[in-house]
Amino acid sequence: MAACKGFISAFVFVLSCIDISMATRHLLQTTSPAAPTLPAIPALPKPVLQAPLPSLPQPSLPTLPTGLPSLPKPTLPPLPSFPTMPTIPKVTLPPIPTLPSIPTVPAGTIPTIPFLSPPPAATSSP
Repeated sequence: MAACKGFISAFVFVLSCIDISMATRHLLQTTSPAAPTLPAIPALPKPVLQAPLPSLPQPSLPTLPTGLPSLPKPTLPPLPSFPTMPTIPKVTLPPIPTLPSIPTVPAGTIPTIPFLSPPPAATSSP
């Protein structure tokens, strides 16, 4: 039943694609309509300029005083002194232990494991 539903879905999809392609071909084969003509833009009336604004009077600026009084020197309180740091005693660390040495195995004396070694060659006896 599931295969039948899949077949029906594929069939509907193919039919819709054919319909779309036929509509596209129809649109491509038709001639485009002529562009509509736009109406002419009417001439705008010329604006009438108004009289310019009168200039504003310039205010008179007062004169600056020439001798400025001197300001008093600001005094700051003295900075507090930092307390003295105590001396740190020297710490001695114990020596680091050395790693034990790994013994070396001679290359020729490695024993063979029976189940990992190949079986002995078969000898044929007549």
